[in-house]
Amino acid sequence: MTSLRLPRAIRLDPSDGFVFRRAAEPGEWLVSGSFLFDPQAVAELDAKGRAAFRSGFLGIDSFGWSTLAVVTDATPEEYEQALAQLAQRFVEKLGAPDLAAARAAASEELAFAASLCDHPAQTLLALHRTLEEGEIRERFRVLLPRGDRPKDAFRAFEFVEVEGEDEVTEHVDLMKLGKGSTP
Repeated sequence: MTSLRLPRAIRLDPSDGFVFRRAAEPGEWLVSGSFLFDPQAVAELDAKGRAAFRSGFLGIDSFGWSTLAVVTDATPEEYEQALAQLAQRFVEKLGAPDLAAARAAASEELAFAASLCDHPAQTLLALHRTLEEGEIRERFRVLLPRGDRPKDAFRAFEFVEVEGEDEVTEHVDLMKLGKGSTP
């Protein structure tokens, strides 16, 4: 049986609370959230709106933003609950005509979010969103713990070239970040 995985909000530091107008709560389910941005209006966004556009995953419950997502195992019940909650948000916050239409759109968004989680549980994901030729483009990066570095060295990220479309894999030492270690 294939395990079901979804992205969840994670905060390694308090920066999301300063960078975004509203930060997603740690542990809430996430979708990419690009549907909230109008390509014609991106240039008009304020600084916090531009930050959300550039690098934010959207929290299903709060409609707040998270810089990082963590791949998390989800039960079918949790998936269904996330789907129902996102559909309800589409009705409440975005004016979907009815719950059936909202549920169809939410199903697509959640399926896309799940497709990003084709990685081991606890893998970190980052998003970089751009506007190219009038269209929104998303690039997703995987951040992996770096285990082969000497203990006295500290580098938050290491960039490694990956075959494909100019993608990078970043390595972050979560243990040192979690302990508040400094270089």
